[in-house]
Amino acid sequence: MPPIDNDTGRNQLKTRIQELIDSNQVLVFSKSHCPFCVKVKDLFKELNVNCNVVELDLIDDGSNYQELLLEMTRQKTVPNVFVNKTHIGGCDKTMQAHKDGILQKLLCGESEVYEYDLIVIGGGSGGLACSKEAATLGKKVMVLDYVVPTPKGNSWGLGGTCVNVGCIPKKLMHQTALLGTSMQDARKFGWEVPEETAKHNWETMKTAVNNYIGSLNWGYRVALRDKNVNYVNSYAEFIEPHKIKATNKRGKETFHTAAKFILATGERPRYLGIPGDKEYCITRNGKVPVNDEEQTNVPHIYAIGDILEGKWELTPVAIQAGKLLARRLYAGASLKCDYVNVPTTVFTPLEYGACGHSEEKAIELYGQDNLEVYHSLFWPLEFTVPNRDNNKCYSKIICNKLDNDRVIGFHYLGPNAGEVTQGYGAAMKCGLTKEQLDNTIGIHPTCAEIFTTMEVTKSSGGDITQAGC
Repeated sequence: MPPIDNDTGRNQLKTRIQELIDSNQVLVFSKSHCPFCVKVKDLFKELNVNCNVVELDLIDDGSNYQELLLEMTRQKTVPNVFVNKTHIGGCDKTMQAHKDGILQKLLCGESEVYEYDLIVIGGGSGGLACSKEAATLGKKVMVLDYVVPTPKGNSWGLGGTCVNVGCIPKKLMHQTALLGTSMQDARKFGWEVPEETAKHNWETMKTAVNNYIGSLNWGYRVALRDKNVNYVNSYAEFIEPHKIKATNKRGKETFHTAAKFILATGERPRYLGIPGDKEYCITRNGKVPVNDEEQTNVPHIYAIGDILEGKWELTPVAIQAGKLLARRLYAGASLKCDYVNVPTTVFTPLEYGACGHSEEKAIELYGQDNLEVYHSLFWPLEFTVPNRDNNKCYSKIICNKLDNDRVIGFHYLGPNAGEVTQGYGAAMKCGLTKEQLDNTIGIHPTCAEIFTTMEVTKSSGGDITQAGC
């Protein structure tokens, strides 16, 4: 039969195909000579299941059938299998559905049967943590991760922004810079390091950083495999409420369904497409609003990590949110991610660390009269002999007078801010108060001990400069 060349003929044949799908428990569109079709038909024989087989190569309008099936299912090949009105797919998909027990459920008439319990879109910190936790809890999980190349053609491996172009390379380069400064300080402490021989080789550093990142990329793939998480390096798009299209770098498309989805795509800068955008603009993408359960307005779709509206763009936050979400979904847990008491650090040459509220936010929440702010300006011992120009450091805590002077904000500008803030962050999670800080014995001489000796309040206007040991 010639190709259909009018809408009436197409619609009539499409209706006929749909009638076949609706009226048969098992329907297989097949070709009589295809070994994969034979394999599927043999499977249903072994299961003692009657199936209606349409051999496309033996009917006059078989090519028209296949053309419309492609339009309806996006599947080009045969066999094309339907069970109780649900499209299964080809030979491999049918065999896998049988292996996973999905086929038996469909044959028994159970609706809403999906290929996966959970599909996570995004292989960064949050997506990896959530997928592994869900798999540990016995769920069938897929992770899709695909890095669209930058305008300069750069791309990277599994692990997201943090591992590839964020936290990890940033901290390694920060450490590189600190080592350079330390060599300058070393001369002041008596180390005879000839200035003319102390040179930095950018290529050596870049190779070392990239080699370390490459080892992490591989490690994440192994970890997913060990947890039986199916990792697919493809770009995911929703095409139905519970169905996605995954396109790999060669353009090959596959289709997958899941009961639940988690968006963990992170952030990517995008140019605005206007004159001067590449030269002068800083790009913060749209965000996804969620409730306090990380649930979007679509009940079976959740989101975690940098794409959340009004939440921290930090790797440990995404990891914590991902793990806790998986436990709530699949282990009956109730604990939610704490988006307030989040210790974090800016790795500038003089590091800045913070946890809890800023002073401005605390005033907005509790009122100026209900807060006491303690602060101090000090000189780290490490900076005194080198006599650095940028050697003043600053500390501040914000206490809620209505709650036993509980510390609700912590701020520190000084050496090793990440290490200092991490410890005090744990104390704040435990309800740290100003009295407890005062009763804590400091380690002397350290920068962190400043928080055990703070006496000057901001409201007093007193001198915050600390001198001596």
